[in-house]
Amino acid sequence: MTSILTYTFKNLPNASKWALRFSVRPLSCSSQLRAAPAAQTKSKKTLAKPNIRNIVVVDGVRIPFLQSGTSGLLHRTNVPKDVVDYIIFGTVIQEVKTSNVAREAALGAGFSDKTPAHTVTMACISANQAMTTGVGLIASGQCDVVVAGGVELMSDVPIRHSRKMRKMMLDLNKAKTLGQRLSLLSKFRLNFLSPELPAVAEFSTSETMGHSADRLAAAFAVSRADQDEYALRSHSLAKKAQDEGLLSDIVPFKVPGKDTVTKDNGIRPSSLEQMAKLKPAFIKPYGTVTAANSSFLTDGASAMLIMAEEKALAMGYKPKAYLRDFVYVSQDPKDQLLLGPTYATPKVLEKAGLTLNDIDAFEFHEAFSILANFKAMDSDWFAQNYMGRKTKVGSPPLEKFNNWGGSLSLGHPFGATGCRLVMAAANRLRKEGGQYGLVAACAAGGQGHAMIVEAYPK
Repeated sequence: MTSILTYTFKNLPNASKWALRFSVRPLSCSSQLRAAPAAQTKSKKTLAKPNIRNIVVVDGVRIPFLQSGTSGLLHRTNVPKDVVDYIIFGTVIQEVKTSNVAREAALGAGFSDKTPAHTVTMACISANQAMTTGVGLIASGQCDVVVAGGVELMSDVPIRHSRKMRKMMLDLNKAKTLGQRLSLLSKFRLNFLSPELPAVAEFSTSETMGHSADRLAAAFAVSRADQDEYALRSHSLAKKAQDEGLLSDIVPFKVPGKDTVTKDNGIRPSSLEQMAKLKPAFIKPYGTVTAANSSFLTDGASAMLIMAEEKALAMGYKPKAYLRDFVYVSQDPKDQLLLGPTYATPKVLEKAGLTLNDIDAFEFHEAFSILANFKAMDSDWFAQNYMGRKTKVGSPPLEKFNNWGGSLSLGHPFGATGCRLVMAAANRLRKEGGQYGLVAACAAGGQGHAMIVEAYPK
């Protein structure tokens, strides 16, 4: 991550009841594989608020997202290191030796040891939390310039000794005599050597996210064909964006001991026929979530330079976007684990005084169950019975949705995805001539986040 800074600065309650409400509906995505027409620049109100500092994204970068096991900002922006007031990074699976990875990366990248840095963790929205923490520091006047981002390395996750082995090793360290050590060693058993692998599962429910996604798909009557077709759309659009050079936030990265990588390596357009051959990955044999229609374990890092608008302009920068209203939400981690976007979207729209029709670019995290979110968002019944709302918010139109690919195809480094989403929205708004982008994501623990991004005037 130093280089990225240097370079850029089982039974579902209510399932049967839900299924009665959500009929299977074919998802036609074929038209979305073509380039979306450029949006007309609209004359809309700005979301600037009186007596509140405007906060802007000057730029953002990421290293190519890589499938785990495969092979920065300062250079992009030329920002002087001494003007950065604070550094915040998100990560999920932490290495004990670098538990505050933001600080270690900052020192490794040559930042002053006087620049504070801290690390946040909020599952898949850790980078989102890093960004909004930075927004708060700038809005309150504590800082003018913040570097925010995230990192995840799934290829080398910490693997612990078993609890019994750990206890024996600690007790041996405390033993004062040879007799005490021999007594402890006599209790050793071979099964003590069995390692504890990190589990991508909910602590509160012991259920993996993929298993929860499978149950949610069944509850909302989302078919295997729907999910495969959506996944094919994601990979096809990502490949198109990659080929056309639209993924401009990527910077080259030299993998230690290997070659320099310059592009995401998980993009793999296939065919519906090939995808249909894969077996269910979680609920067997009848599940609908497979390796082809869910995101893969990913290595990656991202970073953004966030400033107060007046500071950015004084330094001669042309910002890319404003960071506007944002919300965080939480709901039942067992039955609604992945519905963060459903709950967060109407709240952030209301906070900003916007409607779904005002949004020009949607960038949603799509690792699992994005189609279940679509159905929940498009249901008056769900809004009334589960969200306490009178009417539905509506489903985002596909022609505006993740048009350059998403987490299914680009990859999902847990701690880094949030910055990718914001930069994708900002870059799409500039390319397509839109004004408002909406970023949303779900996260482990039944949490979620949404933010409004406003294009900076050209």
